[in-house]
Amino acid sequence: MAKILDCTLRDGGYYTNWDFDKSLVNEYLQCANKLPIDYLEVGYRSIPMKGYLGKYFYCPVYELEDLKNKSNKKLVIILNEKDIRINHLDELLTPIIGLVTMIRIAIDPEHLGRALILAEGIKKMGFEVGFNVMYMSKWNQYGDFVKELKNVDGIADYFYMVDSYGGVYPQDVINTIDLVKSNTNCKLGFHGHNNLELALINTLTAIEQGVEIVDATIQGMGRGAGNIKTELLLTALNAKQGLEVDFNALGTVVNAFDGLLAKYQWGTNLPYMISGSNSLPQKDVMDWVTTRFYSFNSIIRALQNQKDKVQDNERLPELIVEATAEEVLIIGGGKSAVEHAEGIVEFIKSKPELTVIHASSKNAFLYKGLSNKQIFCLVGSEGHRLEKVFDDLGDFEGLCVLPPFPRKMGTYIPSAVRDKSFELSSVEFTDSYKDSHSALALQTAIQLQAKNIYVVGYDGYQDGHVTSKERDLTEENEFLFQQFSEKIAHLTSLTTSAYKKLKYNSIYSFIYGK
Repeated sequence: MAKILDCTLRDGGYYTNWDFDKSLVNEYLQCANKLPIDYLEVGYRSIPMKGYLGKYFYCPVYELEDLKNKSNKKLVIILNEKDIRINHLDELLTPIIGLVTMIRIAIDPEHLGRALILAEGIKKMGFEVGFNVMYMSKWNQYGDFVKELKNVDGIADYFYMVDSYGGVYPQDVINTIDLVKSNTNCKLGFHGHNNLELALINTLTAIEQGVEIVDATIQGMGRGAGNIKTELLLTALNAKQGLEVDFNALGTVVNAFDGLLAKYQWGTNLPYMISGSNSLPQKDVMDWVTTRFYSFNSIIRALQNQKDKVQDNERLPELIVEATAEEVLIIGGGKSAVEHAEGIVEFIKSKPELTVIHASSKNAFLYKGLSNKQIFCLVGSEGHRLEKVFDDLGDFEGLCVLPPFPRKMGTYIPSAVRDKSFELSSVEFTDSYKDSHSALALQTAIQLQAKNIYVVGYDGYQDGHVTSKERDLTEENEFLFQQFSEKIAHLTSLTTSAYKKLKYNSIYSFIYGK
């Protein structure tokens, strides 16, 4: 019977930024105590990194002490080899001797030799050592990597084959196991991702081929499309091998993660399937699916470009401004652009030289028929949205702008507006989020040489529960507003907003006499 390592807190942290509610963690531990799980991987130990990363990315000693007191399982943490060197080990690992049983190392095959040096240091400290070697489906591209496997003997307790892209098939698992076994005597492990929904059959195949340890997570919670579900693996092993399972405890812990699943909605979808089939990185797909508002067509086109190693499918004429605009109004997708639409329309009508820029087409239907020049930012799924907002694009009189070439997300332009679509030559006021709605709108305002730039419909998600997607978008816009204000000009919001980097006025102060 293969050992089972549950890595929910570590792998699931890619969705929660490695923060989990303490009551959820306690319930997870209580239920795991009753289940046939051998190891719990509870997070990373890491040197300081940029940006916010939560408790289980750093696993402070006090937290590991608490986990150890509440769990009857062997605890595991993982080190990211690309960030950790042997001189970091004393600081990171000496304080947790006696609390953690195994240290796993996430390893790029290119750096197996470097990882061996790190592992030797870990082994001398008395820990079990696990090698999590990534990109299993592309190992044949790493030259002498296979020849180096003999050096793992005596250092690693477990050598994991990690299906990072979730794209291997059972025969691939068999072939890889045979390859590794012919080059090392180390015990083998398997970590399967679920892009093609093959994580279960691949894991069972690995067990049948003699792998000594396998990974799983509750409800499959994990980076990108996620992993094999712990509950599915235990149920299958109960039926197939007679493994004793406390299904009451299993049901309780599965239900405990329902809230996170509803919030983050991990699991496979068409983009993840395509990335898995072609061994393409999941990081971009995860960002596009969970944070951005890109359509599946846009994502799939971007993945196809990556696969074919091409840039973009189409280059457009660059936007050349023939007439500048002293004043610009940027309309976002917030509900204030709907609630105050009548006032905004009056404001626009009072300024016939003002140019309207729609960062999103979401509210554009409220502003049809105005004589002012209107520009539409085609980012993500905006081309499709434009077609829905305007039932008939035959009389479309606006202009469309797209991010500079090459566009990672590909290009979708409704055929009816193709001859009115242009790309920016560059986005120059920021180095980040250059393909976002707001960056495109703000750069267009720069192109127009606008001196007064107003915004409406940038509410900042002020009311109620804020999802992680909404929070990330808010932080992104706040960053762009700050960059723009520092380098170009102040922005003035004419509707209510939670953004701190905006100046404020009232749309009604401009139309009070009307």
